[in-house]
Amino acid sequence: MGSLLLAVIYLIFISLGLPDSLLGSGWPQMQIAFGVPSSYAGYVSMTISFMTILSALLSPQMIRRYHTKWIVIVSIFLTILGLLGFSVSREYRVLFLFAVPYGLGAGSIDASVNHYVANHYSSSVMNFLHCFYGVGAVISPTIMALALRLARWNEGYRWTSFIQAGILLVVILSLPLWKKQEASDAGQQRDSAGIRETLRVPGVLLTLIAFFSYCAGEATCFLWTPSYFAGTRPDLSAETIAAFGSLIFGGLMLGRLISGFISNRLGDRRLIRIGILVESIGILLVFLPLKGYLAAAVGFVVIGTGMGPIYPAIQHMAPANFGVRYSAAAIGLQMASAYVGSTFMPMVFGHLQQAVGIAVMPAWLLGFAFMNIGMLELAYKKLDRKQKEARI
Repeated sequence: MGSLLLAVIYLIFISLGLPDSLLGSGWPQMQIAFGVPSSYAGYVSMTISFMTILSALLSPQMIRRYHTKWIVIVSIFLTILGLLGFSVSREYRVLFLFAVPYGLGAGSIDASVNHYVANHYSSSVMNFLHCFYGVGAVISPTIMALALRLARWNEGYRWTSFIQAGILLVVILSLPLWKKQEASDAGQQRDSAGIRETLRVPGVLLTLIAFFSYCAGEATCFLWTPSYFAGTRPDLSAETIAAFGSLIFGGLMLGRLISGFISNRLGDRRLIRIGILVESIGILLVFLPLKGYLAAAVGFVVIGTGMGPIYPAIQHMAPANFGVRYSAAAIGLQMASAYVGSTFMPMVFGHLQQAVGIAVMPAWLLGFAFMNIGMLELAYKKLDRKQKEARI
């Protein structure tokens, strides 16, 4: 029964990854259909992420009141509603209406399932879990590329919503599998701390800034990687450019797959340090002024591979770093901070690239990679100092 539940949780994270890369993959054609500037993708992305921030901030309260399974079911349903809404949109402004359920579904499911896994499973399982998020995020650009070849961008959203509906059905059928953990979780949920109390815990604020930095770089890649190739390699076809939206997600999946095998041996902190080093190497590959697209394409895969273990490792460390009492609120705050980066930074980069050119993207990514590791190292020092004082 336990292994069946874990399989369902993996499927849930595939559903979480499916919508995330559709906007970036489809935007070069959506922009033309709506007749708007390229930077307008940032406003849609910002709206989706803002709603995700809201649901992430509400997640500690929701986790105290409802079991994870009900949060998951409602969240997937909201995502399906958002995807179907995008598929029928004929005007740019209509996207904002359906961006509301699109974003609300993502934050709650992300925070609740991450909290559940961080408290019940190992670091290895957490990395494999986020690897399956990468599976979903790799599938959807392929769906969008197929839709652009056979129909229109609208069908990419519609076909993805059908897959989400199938996953929702599986989750509903799996409800009996969750019962074993419900009783043990109930006590922890009632005793969990609130957001204000958790913010005063040493190291929490620094991890929030680190998460902001990580997701600023990650979300920029999600949204602007196809546009980077469209702007720097104009000879590529629209279908090829859309398919390149899967490069970063393929790298994320690879990085998390590798981390799943080695994370229990290396530990979360060392895994993050190695990940940021690999990410920096990938950014340098994209920097190289070479003809053709191969080096840049490999570079984005390497960037994703390096990013792979960072997100799950920070989430998995929350109970160990801050205690079980604070883990739900800490993870909810981390999710909210992450989506602040996802909300504003792709939009800011959209205006930056419109002013100076899309070729500035590697420098942008490198800056946030350095900020990420800097904040985490400061947080580690605070946490280590607190642990030493507690032993004394």
